[in-house]
Amino acid sequence: MEEIIRDPMRDLIKKFPYPIKQGLKYIYGAIPPKIRLGKVFWETYNFLQESQWWSKEKIEEYQFQQSKKIILHAYNNVPGYKDLFDKYSLNPDLILSMSDIKKFPFITKEDLRDSLEKFVAKNYPPNQLEYLTTGGSTAIPFGFYHLKQFNWPIEWAFFRILWERVDYHERDKCISFAGAFIANREKNKYWEYNPVNRWLSFSVYHLIEPYISKYIKKIKEFRPDFIHGYPSAITILANYILENKIKDFPSIKAILCGSENLYDWQRELFEKVFKCRVFNWYGHAEKVVLAGECEYSYLYHVFPEYGLTEIVDKDGKEITREGEVGEIVGTSFYNLAVPFIRYKTRDLAVVTNNKCQCGRNYRLLKRVEGRLQEMIVTRDNRYISMTAINMHSNVFDNVRQFQFYQEKKGEVVFQIVKKDTYTAQDTENIKRALLKKFGGETELIIRFVNNIPLAPSGKYRFLVQKLKLGFGD
Repeated sequence: MEEIIRDPMRDLIKKFPYPIKQGLKYIYGAIPPKIRLGKVFWETYNFLQESQWWSKEKIEEYQFQQSKKIILHAYNNVPGYKDLFDKYSLNPDLILSMSDIKKFPFITKEDLRDSLEKFVAKNYPPNQLEYLTTGGSTAIPFGFYHLKQFNWPIEWAFFRILWERVDYHERDKCISFAGAFIANREKNKYWEYNPVNRWLSFSVYHLIEPYISKYIKKIKEFRPDFIHGYPSAITILANYILENKIKDFPSIKAILCGSENLYDWQRELFEKVFKCRVFNWYGHAEKVVLAGECEYSYLYHVFPEYGLTEIVDKDGKEITREGEVGEIVGTSFYNLAVPFIRYKTRDLAVVTNNKCQCGRNYRLLKRVEGRLQEMIVTRDNRYISMTAINMHSNVFDNVRQFQFYQEKKGEVVFQIVKKDTYTAQDTENIKRALLKKFGGETELIIRFVNNIPLAPSGKYRFLVQKLKLGFGD
């Protein structure tokens, strides 16, 4: 949650020495939620409690009005958007329907990055803005602004509603593996407790011995209700529990995954080890689209109150057919400092027209296929999603860690950290299994390494893709 929601009070507390910081957190956490979370949070939360059960027609009208509102705001206050809309002879005052909104041009990360100063709203003073950076999974460094006191309570209201679907509540105990670098070397301690939300955060940079065995001991003492974090980090934890036959691990209500693609083999692994529901969500630091699973299904339910979401083909035309794959395009309704209007995320999703028994009239996605940078490219220009390469197979039983690496079309390096039980026969079995999935036109090179480093964000990347990819190339 530290990566998702940035409470300004917590940012202030972090500046103090550790003993003072922890004392202030206990005091801050003792403030009743009705006061501590503030007016903006509770207004948003109460609104979402009602709006999640709106009719399809009411949702469509809300999305139209909010889309028009953010476009008018951008035209009147953001020079870059005024120039862009004028270039295409588009007048926001003449928006009469959703089809009019979809005449506005797409915008990309590169567009905003290269001219950021033109895309910052001029009706907010600098002291109300906070600069954020994200590299995401696209390998394109990117910075932008949001409103300090406005965005975080809204964001947390959405997540509170989202996680309540699996019975998460304000004071439930949770352990987190989500990118935090925590290290108190004097005490040999690589975790930190936050009494404000009763979260115990562990450093994902130390998921190796001798630290991970200490993690297990600490988790048993803490007895959490939930596990939150990057699927890649939870995978390491789950494999360690399996390999070492850890007993008496605390009973977990649900696992809250996010910030990375969750693969089917990981979901199966987590359910096997932790014996609970695995709950995944999809979103961005840019806050243009937020979607998550519900109580009844693994389908992604897209929050219509959060923004306008489109799924488009390589020509920018919206797709609607069952099972079709397209790029996710989002228009944020509340990122007012740097508006994101018809923003191309470079993420791919699979469309479904099915209904969910939960009764919400939200747009559904069968799955998020992955970022473009999570695609392997064959010699004949086919894209193979990491989702399709199911690593839940006994041919990988003697592999401790792995990573795909590609810098040439049709050539993939598969890096392996071996277990002590690894043999030459494992290499042959792995080659046979992977080449079958690639379907020809791909050379596979197996390389043995001692370790696989994390990305600077703390995420573990299953594929390092060096090719420049564009949807539909």
